[in-house]
Amino acid sequence: MAEKALEGVDPTVPSMARIYDYGLGGTDNHPVDREISDRVGTVMPETRKVAVLNRALLRRAVRYLAGEAGVRQFLDLGSGLPTRDNTHQVAGREAPDVRVVYVDDDPAVRAHAAALLSEDGRTAVVTADLRDTEAVLAHPDVVRLLDFDEPLGVLMSGILHHFPASDDPAGIAAAYLAPAASGSHLLISHFHRGVPEAAELERKFVASLGSGWFRTAEEITAYFGDLRLLEPGVVPATLWRPDPAYDRALFPDITTRSGHETEVGPIESLIVGGVARKE
Repeated sequence: MAEKALEGVDPTVPSMARIYDYGLGGTDNHPVDREISDRVGTVMPETRKVAVLNRALLRRAVRYLAGEAGVRQFLDLGSGLPTRDNTHQVAGREAPDVRVVYVDDDPAVRAHAAALLSEDGRTAVVTADLRDTEAVLAHPDVVRLLDFDEPLGVLMSGILHHFPASDDPAGIAAAYLAPAASGSHLLISHFHRGVPEAAELERKFVASLGSGWFRTAEEITAYFGDLRLLEPGVVPATLWRPDPAYDRALFPDITTRSGHETEVGPIESLIVGGVARKE
């Protein structure tokens, strides 16, 4: 595990980006991050698998958007630390000319992003609080790379559950889609209050990090506003257009489901997601 502190990064303060990295089996995390993840895991065994299920959903959704839906630009909000198969890499296999802007307020994300920035001029990393929607949309790298007159993929993978209701998560999502052209899409994945243990998981997350709210499927669906939800709607991440072979190529131990299944286990029920289109 990496222990060396990067400039501007306090290794004694937990980071959701690093906790997520730990869940994915990464090395860019510190003891405080691992301790919180393990503490949350005492409520339900194998809760770290939620990070893998969420990442697999993101990969499948980006592949769909860049491939079948023809989206050529992405705004990845709350992107977290660079890891295996980032958005620009998944989308780039479908369309080499794709453009991607990552946004995260964790200084560790930019500190680890040099490899992304060195690949070409079509990828940028913006350090900003995505709740400040006006500042993000006006950022020079966003203005340079993204054309809001063309369809845009807005990705909010595992981020809205870190905003309390008082931050108006639905309003944040709507603000990013408001200037986007017809044919744009929104991905949301979110902690789900699908099992009794979710309440205790939420308590531990909020006590340790100050965030991490579990919400109902109805509440999460409402975050899509008047966009048209694509099939199969807001469902457990493992059931959103499953592709076991594709998932296992990156995550050999992932729990996968077929397109005909509707039942999932307790761990799988903790993260749900969906994709919607702006008409």
